[in-house]
Amino acid sequence: MNLPATSLTDTTLVADVSAMLRDVPDFPKPGIVFKDITPVLADPRLFGRVINAMAAPFRGQHITKVVGVEARGFLLGAPIALALHAGFVPARKPGKLPYKSVVEKYSLEYGADGLEMHEDALHKGERVLIVDDVLATGGTAEATSRLVKKLGGELVGYSFLIHLAFLDGVKRLGPDKVTSLLSF
Repeated sequence: MNLPATSLTDTTLVADVSAMLRDVPDFPKPGIVFKDITPVLADPRLFGRVINAMAAPFRGQHITKVVGVEARGFLLGAPIALALHAGFVPARKPGKLPYKSVVEKYSLEYGADGLEMHEDALHKGERVLIVDDVLATGGTAEATSRLVKKLGGELVGYSFLIHLAFLDGVKRLGPDKVTSLLSF
């Protein structure tokens, strides 16, 4: 599959989502402008259009599981899984899952973190789509892809609502695997 980093071309949808996003300066720390998607989620028609657009490039790709990255990736990933007739798997912060799990550690610009999935969440050869709200540096998504591979899944691609192009996370993940609705 060869998808450009921003392959979702409904300009009306892009404009509608852009108008609803809320910029929150200095969150979660000074100097960062957080893109708040909650106004988009609060509008059922717009939310539905976003889900359909994020799922569209992966229809016909035989996705069997959608992995949503904690926490906003859950909000987008679960309905995308339903749209693709696939199962949903949460990738959670360590210590949050109730069953035996595998962990993948990764580095952040200010420390380290990790993600976990249940050890039986994926089976060998399952075709997986990773979903999250924002692609920044790509570290979290890359760690999620390593979890998918550890569990025997085949990574088909990534679907993001927002891509922060100035942080160049697409290079880390492979531009042929990344789709996003908006790019800043």
